Amino acid sequence: MMLLRSSLFSLSMIVSTVIVALVLILMAPTPFVWRSRFARGYAAYNVTMLKWLCGIHYEVEGRENIPDGSAIIFCKHQSTWETYVLQVLFPPQCWVLKRELMWVPFFGWGMAMLRPISIDRSSGRKAVKQITEQGIQRLKDGIWIVIFPEGTRVPPGVHKRWGVGGSLLAAKSGAPVVLVAHNAGEFWGRGSFVKRSGTIRVVIGEPIQTEGLSASEINKRGEAWMDEAMARISSVPVSEEYDPAKHRK
Repeated sequence: MMLLRSSLFSLSMIVSTVIVALVLILMAPTPFVWRSRFARGYAAYNVTMLKWLCGIHYEVEGRENIPDGSAIIFCKHQSTWETYVLQVLFPPQCWVLKRELMWVPFFGWGMAMLRPISIDRSSGRKAVKQITEQGIQRLKDGIWIVIFPEGTRVPPGVHKRWGVGGSLLAAKSGAPVVLVAHNAGEFWGRGSFVKRSGTIRVVIGEPIQTEGLSASEINKRGEAWMDEAMARISSVPVSEEYDPAKHRK
């Protein structure tokens, strides 16, 4: 039965992605906030369909920690689910993502309309410079920035060291960092087609005020909070370090 429900959800997600991407392209001349709100409706639709078809609910702790003004989100990355729910929970936002995603038909075309910071992860310092320069401009424009500091989806029970791009942006911009922990990977895992019903727990931490902090200190504080939050909400204890070869999609 869950295979059937997961199949119906995937069909719904694909159809909605195609439609929304085409509409976003037509909306290209409109203000960013209009496009962002339309994309938010798409995200809310998929979160709702996931609940109705697959029985996946969610609960949020710490909504009161969402600050006024633009900020940088550091989110745990375990699943596709958080890419939807972040748009539902937070103000208009853009994403730091790998350049290859922009080439995906429909999904990438629609994403291009939302002012992403698309980077070549193999370019090292050039990618970091791109994140800081474009990120500062997005923040000045009042746009929140979503960063997955692990850089890729990491299965539950696996630890991966954070990259420095997001923390450098925070240090240079002085923007607050909002930390988001969740255990979505236990219900919709990386590369997993069949979903598992249940309630995803989301925790939004108190913002890290980054004025005067170095990038390494920001990451140190962020990782410490994330480890504590994940230990509290996850049913899968961390038992291994991330191995790119082992966990490649």
